[in-house]
Amino acid sequence: MSDELKLDVAIVGAGPVGLALATLLARRGLAVPTSHTERDWTQPYVENDAVEQAWLTVYRNPEKHWDLYQLGEELTDLEDAFRLWRFRHVTTVERVIGFKRGTGGTGGVSYLRKMLDVVLFPEIWKLRTDL
Repeated sequence: MSDELKLDVAIVGAGPVGLALATLLARRGLAVPTSHTERDWTQPYVENDAVEQAWLTVYRNPEKHWDLYQLGEELTDLEDAFRLWRFRHVTTVERVIGFKRGTGGTGGVSYLRKMLDVVLFPEIWKLRTDL
């Protein structure tokens, strides 16, 4: 993973927000490993089956965990909107500057295309397969 990709992933779902989410799940009594509640968020995020299982518990019993369920859905909506924005952005950039270097020295369109595959809240998306 390139340094620029690591930075973008660290900023949103896998960064301080992801750390706060994992900590919130743990505070609510759901099993989340300390590797995800006390981690260095500047490092690349690694998906975790236990975090997915915690979210799966929330989604299988939304009445009991209503606020967490709503939060998961709001984060899903946020990522959905962000994915659409990313796609429109890469299309606009390609249309305007082609394949020139991007701002900040990035690869421009090539970098933005890589970002299309980045999932901000992987466990929340993955759990849907197991519901």
